[in-house]
Amino acid sequence: MVGADTHFLSAMSYYTLRLSNALAERFTVAAIPMRRLIPTFLYPGRSRVGTTSTRLDYDSAIDVFNGIDWYWGLHFFHDLIKFKKWKPDVVIFEWWTGSVLHTYLALALLARLQGASIIVEIHEVVDSGEERIPFARAWIAVLGRPFFRLVSAFVIHSESDREPVNKSYRLRGRPCVVIPHGPLDHHSSKNATGISAGISYRSAPSDTLNLLFFGLIRPYKGLEDLVRAFDLFDDEEVKSYWLTVVGETWEGWDLPVRLIQQSRHRQRITLINRFVHDDEVVAHFANADAVVLPYHRSSASSPAHVAMSNGLPLVITAVGGLPAAVKDYEGAILSSPRDPVSLRDAIRLLPALRGRRFRDPHSWNRTVTLYENLMKDIDCSPAQRPMGQVE
Repeated sequence: MVGADTHFLSAMSYYTLRLSNALAERFTVAAIPMRRLIPTFLYPGRSRVGTTSTRLDYDSAIDVFNGIDWYWGLHFFHDLIKFKKWKPDVVIFEWWTGSVLHTYLALALLARLQGASIIVEIHEVVDSGEERIPFARAWIAVLGRPFFRLVSAFVIHSESDREPVNKSYRLRGRPCVVIPHGPLDHHSSKNATGISAGISYRSAPSDTLNLLFFGLIRPYKGLEDLVRAFDLFDDEEVKSYWLTVVGETWEGWDLPVRLIQQSRHRQRITLINRFVHDDEVVAHFANADAVVLPYHRSSASSPAHVAMSNGLPLVITAVGGLPAAVKDYEGAILSSPRDPVSLRDAIRLLPALRGRRFRDPHSWNRTVTLYENLMKDIDCSPAQRPMGQVE
């Protein structure tokens, strides 16, 4: 398993840990963490690098390598030697950022030379921030072509990703299977352990419906639509609601924060504009009555999975892979993207669901079973021919 480390802690760090541990219940697993993804001064969350951590850890059965930094160094060569000795049958690469491509290409070449199959799990076809940077696009174009030619099979989270993946990385007849995102129930108040006694992050009065927006504040997250929808409530109706926004601003996207500061209902909005620790995440979801996620685009959403793991009512926009992610979740309400009126009307349905808790339809057992089926399939896949023979 090759994926995000916790040094630059993010949703991808949590996902990589959870999938690795789930796979370790049936397979012999080693993990190569991608540590410093880019030079720290270039990272949007650089002020917190090295200061945030998670209580999650790899299962003791997993052989965890030293990890590889963007600039390689001695750890890289040490892990290459260990990787060669380990001789994996399958290498799973988590794909969410082009900054790892030079490392992924080196590991993939070594893996194929040793006869291993390569699976790439796609979380974002291209990160929205990297897509706007010419150098990043060029980096992905140059190094992505040889890396993705080495891939035996692709994993996506919904059918909506199939065509974008094919357009960007050319499937060429190789397997591309839908494996849904597993639950993030480590951030559920039902399963969390070691949470600080009495911790509470609810500013909302008990008689109001506390709406939680959670996650990085980036252009595609659509938080500005939620603030505008909240402002559409008149002075009487808004007394039934409270809006809690918890998120770290990235890419200089301060429009939502400015709209909050200017909101006609500013006194009914709590803004926590920073990255929060595990115990705070649990507390914020435990104190929410509903979650609202007004994305403009998204293949998958970690906050949505945390909401489902907590059983909370959820308003989410019908974009990308999100409708598929919540299809079997009875507490989900779909809204139109970039439409504050539609969002307001969806929020008006939430009071009827207040206090109800819904079953999360996702499971890591299903995820691992689908991975197991894929690994059996690619044993006889055309992509198992020697390098250079994939048409």
